Amino acid sequence: MVVSRAMKTVQGAFLVFCGATLGTFLRAGVTLAHPAQPDSWPWTTFAINLIGAFVLGVLLESLAIAGTDDGRQRIIRLTFGTGVLGGFTTYSTYVLEITQRMDAPVLAVTYALVSMVLGVGAAGLGIGARQFVARRSVEPPSRTVGEDS
Repeated sequence: MVVSRAMKTVQGAFLVFCGATLGTFLRAGVTLAHPAQPDSWPWTTFAINLIGAFVLGVLLESLAIAGTDDGRQRIIRLTFGTGVLGGFTTYSTYVLEITQRMDAPVLAVTYALVSMVLGVGAAGLGIGARQFVARRSVEPPSRTVGEDS
């Protein structure tokens, strides 16, 4: 059966919707359990965004290693990458929390910059971690001195 481009778009949107719903509920649960205090560092959003960036790095690198972005890989990317992790991480709350801390401009600017830099770093670390695991899984085991052939 040939699937039209329009149908693939609808299917993709549905996968993102389902994943984002789950990710948003996860984030909401964590945020309700650990609400940010308006006059301090928003640790919950900070942690959510860093964890999400790291996991996204691992996921996208895993998919890149696995092959082309079609079939199963596309479903995983749309559902978990764009959907779940997109819903779990939160740019809008990040910006809102910066705005709420503008009475303490050093805190607001520091939070903005540290979040961005560490977020990019976390994604890079996720990519690197996945590459490390991939290399380890294809290397032959090392032999020790005195081991029989």
